[in-house]
This record gives sequence, structure tokens and C-alpha cells, in this order.
Amino acid sequence: MGKRIISRRRGSGTGTYRSPSHRHHGPIYHPDPREGGSAVVLSIQQDPGRSAPVAEVRTEDGAVIRTLANAGLATGDHVALNRGAVARGSLLPLAEIPDGTIVSNLEVHPFDGGRLVRAAGTSALVVAHVGREVTVQLPSGVFKQFLGQCRGQVGAVAGGGRTERPIMKAGNKVHMTRSLARAAFKVRGVAMNPVNHPFGGGAHQHVGRPSTVSSGAWPGTKVGRFSPRRKRARRRGGG
Repeated sequence: MGKRIISRRRGSGTGTYRSPSHRHHGPIYHPDPREGGSAVVLSIQQDPGRSAPVAEVRTEDGAVIRTLANAGLATGDHVALNRGAVARGSLLPLAEIPDGTIVSNLEVHPFDGGRLVRAAGTSALVVAHVGREVTVQLPSGVFKQFLGQCRGQVGAVAGGGRTERPIMKAGNKVHMTRSLARAAFKVRGVAMNPVNHPFGGGAHQHVGRPSTVSSGAWPGTKVGRFSPRRKRARRRGGG
């Protein structure tokens, strides 16, 4: 008997394909909007569960808040929370950030904690302020409008050179992707045996059957490419 394909094993949620959450430092969201003033950076730490480093800052009230570290941020720097000067690492509403400023960790809706531009090395650009909305160019190049109350951090996310660092050993890649709940290597289905994958076997490496599946198929059968959406037949003539 052969094994089940990896996509089906991953969908069952076993520990092999689950991220080791006991290693993670917890979720990173913007602090409460009522928390304001200046804060000092205590330390910058690496979080195994994310690509970007994490900065611990202490507010004027003595509370310690964890947030994403921006490029160039160092221990001892002062950042603003919700109101203050536009400086590296400051967390401010987009309405108070001038045009041409590089930002990251953006909120899609006001006070949702930050949803966009959170990966290491990513950044967005504030383009224009029109009424209550602020236009921001995302890393993909798409221009998106946000409410001025949505908050963001000034500066790009730290850790931009992570993709340039070579991975010298296969074991290093296994441990790195393990924390991110991703597979280190991916074997093609046509390179497997017939007992291991529906595309395996044959005199040469070819699928040998339609490789498209319906988008409504259950996860264990989604092997290959999604079939195109059916188009409604165009009626000839009128009426």
C-alpha cells in the first residue's frame, strides 16, 4: 500500500505539518489606540514563527509592548505611539503621515492591529491624502485607499536581506521551514511511484490523465491545477 499524498496528509492537521507554536512569541498587533506618547526600544529579538524580527518597547507607563522591528531601529531609540513625531518605528495614523513616507504593518480597518506589509523587508509608500482617505502603494504595486484612522509604522520592516543569505545545508532549510509550517522540499508528482501519487509511474514523466480538478473538490482530491471557471454560453442573435 502506498502513502497518502502530502496535500491530503497536511489537510488532516497532524503534528508533522503543524507549526510548533510553543516556540513562537505570540501574536504581534498594534497597541490599544488609547496608549499614546513616547516609548523606548528595550531589545530586538528574532521570532521563529515569522520572518521579521520583533522589538520590545517600554511605554511611559512602564508597560512592555511587542511590535515588528523596522529597518534601522536600534536598542535605546525612541518611537511614538499613536501620536507624536514622524520618526523611524513610530506608530501613527495614516492621516498624520505625510506623502512620500515609507510605511509598513498597515491596518485594513481602523484599530484591527495591523494586517498588511508585515513580512521582512517589505514596505509601502504613502502617495496622497484625499479627504478622509489615504492612498498607499503596496509592495505589489497596487494602489489602495485606507481610512485616515488606520495606523501604520514608519519605515520598512527589518530583515530585508534574509533571502540573500545562502542556506549551506539541507538540514538548515528543514529547521527553518519547520517553524513556518512549510515543506522544505517539494517532489513532483510525476517523479513518484504509482502507489504514492496519482501522477506517478509511466514510461516517462507525464501526467497521463487530465490534471485539472474542480475548485469545489475536497482537499484530499485537489491534485494538479484548478480547472477554469465555466463560462456561460453566449446566445446568438437576440431575444
